[in-house]
Amino acid sequence: MQLAELLDQTGLDVLDHLEREMTVPVIDGLQAQGDLIVIPFDLLGTVETSSYWQPVPPEGVELVRGIADNNPHTLVADREMCSWTTGVRDRTGLAVAVFDNRTPAYLIHPEHGGTGVAPGRWLVRRQQERGAGFRPRPVLIAD
Repeated sequence: MQLAELLDQTGLDVLDHLEREMTVPVIDGLQAQGDLIVIPFDLLGTVETSSYWQPVPPEGVELVRGIADNNPHTLVADREMCSWTTGVRDRTGLAVAVFDNRTPAYLIHPEHGGTGVAPGRWLVRRQQERGAGFRPRPVLIAD
Protein backbone atom coordinates (compact mmCIF):
# COMPACT_ATOMS: atom_id res chain seq x y z
CA MET A 1 0.00 0.00 0.00
CA GLN A 2 1.26 3.47 -0.79
CA LEU A 3 1.38 6.19 1.85
CA ALA A 4 -1.09 8.33 -0.15
CA GLU A 5 -3.67 5.51 -0.13
CA LEU A 6 -3.25 5.02 3.59
CA LEU A 7 -3.70 8.73 4.26
CA ASP A 8 -6.79 8.88 2.01
CA GLN A 9 -8.37 5.94 3.85
CA THR A 10 -7.78 7.38 7.30
CA GLY A 11 -8.01 11.15 6.86
CA LEU A 12 -4.61 11.49 8.58
CA ASP A 13 -1.76 13.54 7.19
CA VAL A 14 2.02 13.70 7.26
CA LEU A 15 4.50 16.50 6.71
CA ASP A 16 5.11 17.73 3.16
CA HIS A 17 8.69 16.47 2.91
CA LEU A 18 7.53 12.81 2.94
CA GLU A 19 7.03 11.03 -0.37
CA ARG A 20 3.37 10.01 -0.56
CA GLU A 21 3.83 7.72 -3.58
CA MET A 22 6.17 5.36 -1.74
CA THR A 23 5.10 1.87 -0.75
CA VAL A 24 4.83 1.53 3.02
CA PRO A 25 6.96 -1.45 4.14
CA VAL A 26 5.28 -4.20 6.17
CA ILE A 27 7.69 -5.64 8.72
CA ASP A 28 7.37 -8.95 10.54
CA GLY A 29 9.62 -8.31 13.51
CA LEU A 30 10.87 -5.80 16.03
CA GLN A 31 10.51 -2.21 14.78
CA ALA A 32 10.60 1.35 16.00
CA GLN A 33 8.91 4.56 14.97
CA GLY A 34 10.17 7.64 16.78
CA ASP A 35 9.47 7.20 20.48
CA LEU A 36 7.61 3.88 20.06
CA ILE A 37 8.93 0.37 19.75
CA VAL A 38 6.75 -2.49 18.47
CA ILE A 39 7.71 -5.94 19.79
CA PRO A 40 6.41 -9.35 18.69
CA PHE A 41 4.41 -10.63 21.65
CA ASP A 42 6.02 -14.07 21.55
CA LEU A 43 9.46 -12.53 22.23
CA LEU A 44 8.32 -11.22 25.61
CA GLY A 45 8.30 -12.70 29.04
CA THR A 46 5.42 -12.06 31.37
CA VAL A 47 2.95 -9.50 30.08
CA GLU A 48 -0.49 -9.09 31.59
CA THR A 49 -3.32 -7.95 29.32
CA SER A 50 -6.88 -6.92 29.99
CA SER A 51 -9.84 -8.96 28.86
CA TYR A 52 -11.28 -5.73 27.39
CA TRP A 53 -10.23 -5.44 23.74
CA GLN A 54 -11.84 -3.24 21.14
CA PRO A 55 -11.65 -3.07 17.35
CA VAL A 56 -9.44 -0.45 15.74
CA PRO A 57 -11.86 1.96 14.02
CA PRO A 58 -11.34 3.06 10.38
CA GLU A 59 -9.90 6.42 11.48
CA GLY A 60 -7.40 4.61 13.73
CA VAL A 61 -6.47 4.98 17.39
CA GLU A 62 -3.87 7.31 18.81
CA LEU A 63 -1.36 5.30 20.82
CA VAL A 64 1.02 8.05 21.96
CA ARG A 65 1.28 11.78 21.40
CA GLY A 66 4.69 13.44 21.41
CA ILE A 67 6.01 16.31 23.43
CA ALA A 68 3.93 19.51 23.59
CA ASP A 69 0.90 17.49 22.49
CA ASN A 70 2.22 17.14 18.92
CA ASN A 71 2.96 14.30 16.53
CA PRO A 72 0.63 11.44 17.41
CA HIS A 73 1.44 7.83 16.60
CA THR A 74 -1.80 6.42 15.19
CA LEU A 75 -2.57 2.73 14.67
CA VAL A 76 -4.78 2.04 11.64
CA ALA A 77 -6.07 -1.19 10.12
CA ASP A 78 -8.74 -2.62 7.85
CA ARG A 79 -12.18 -2.78 9.45
CA GLU A 80 -12.56 -5.68 11.90
CA MET A 81 -9.04 -6.96 11.18
CA CYS A 82 -7.32 -5.55 14.26
CA SER A 83 -8.20 -5.26 17.94
CA TRP A 84 -6.30 -3.49 20.69
CA THR A 85 -6.18 -2.82 24.40
CA THR A 86 -4.40 -0.37 26.66
CA GLY A 87 -4.98 -2.74 29.56
CA VAL A 88 -1.41 -4.01 29.59
CA ARG A 89 1.40 -4.27 32.13
CA ASP A 90 4.94 -5.43 31.55
CA ARG A 91 8.00 -5.53 33.77
CA THR A 92 9.41 -2.30 32.29
CA GLY A 93 6.29 -0.22 32.94
CA LEU A 94 6.69 1.23 29.43
CA ALA A 95 3.90 -0.74 27.70
CA VAL A 96 1.13 1.43 26.25
CA ALA A 97 -0.91 -1.07 24.21
CA VAL A 98 -1.17 -4.52 22.71
CA PHE A 99 -2.74 -5.14 19.33
CA ASP A 100 -3.69 -8.27 17.45
CA ASN A 101 -3.99 -7.95 13.66
CA ARG A 102 -5.12 -10.49 11.05
CA THR A 103 -3.98 -8.36 8.10
CA PRO A 104 -1.23 -5.73 7.97
CA ALA A 105 -1.80 -2.82 10.35
CA TYR A 106 -0.03 0.52 10.04
CA LEU A 107 1.46 3.13 12.33
CA ILE A 108 1.21 6.67 10.97
CA HIS A 109 3.18 9.61 12.31
CA PRO A 110 3.35 13.13 10.84
CA GLU A 111 7.17 13.24 10.77
CA HIS A 112 7.99 9.56 10.14
CA GLY A 113 5.24 8.66 7.67
CA GLY A 114 3.96 5.10 7.83
CA THR A 115 5.26 1.70 8.75
CA GLY A 116 3.40 -1.57 8.33
CA VAL A 117 3.14 -4.33 10.91
CA ALA A 118 2.65 -7.91 9.69
CA PRO A 119 -0.22 -10.00 11.09
CA GLY A 120 0.33 -11.17 14.67
CA ARG A 121 0.15 -9.98 18.27
CA TRP A 122 2.33 -6.99 19.20
CA LEU A 123 3.28 -5.03 22.29
CA VAL A 124 3.78 -1.28 21.87
CA ARG A 125 6.17 0.39 24.31
CA ARG A 126 7.49 3.88 24.82
CA GLN A 127 11.22 4.07 24.23
CA GLN A 128 13.43 5.18 27.09
CA GLU A 129 16.95 6.63 27.22
CA ARG A 130 19.19 5.36 29.97
CA GLY A 131 20.43 7.98 32.42
CA ALA A 132 23.92 9.30 31.74
CA GLY A 133 25.83 12.50 32.33
CA PHE A 134 23.50 15.21 33.55
CA ARG A 135 20.55 12.74 33.42
CA PRO A 136 21.12 10.27 36.24
CA ARG A 137 17.72 8.61 35.71
CA PRO A 138 16.07 7.08 32.62
CA VAL A 139 14.05 9.53 30.49
CA LEU A 140 11.18 8.78 28.11
CA ILE A 141 11.83 9.66 24.48
CA ALA A 142 9.27 12.11 23.13
CA ASP A 143 9.47 13.21 19.51
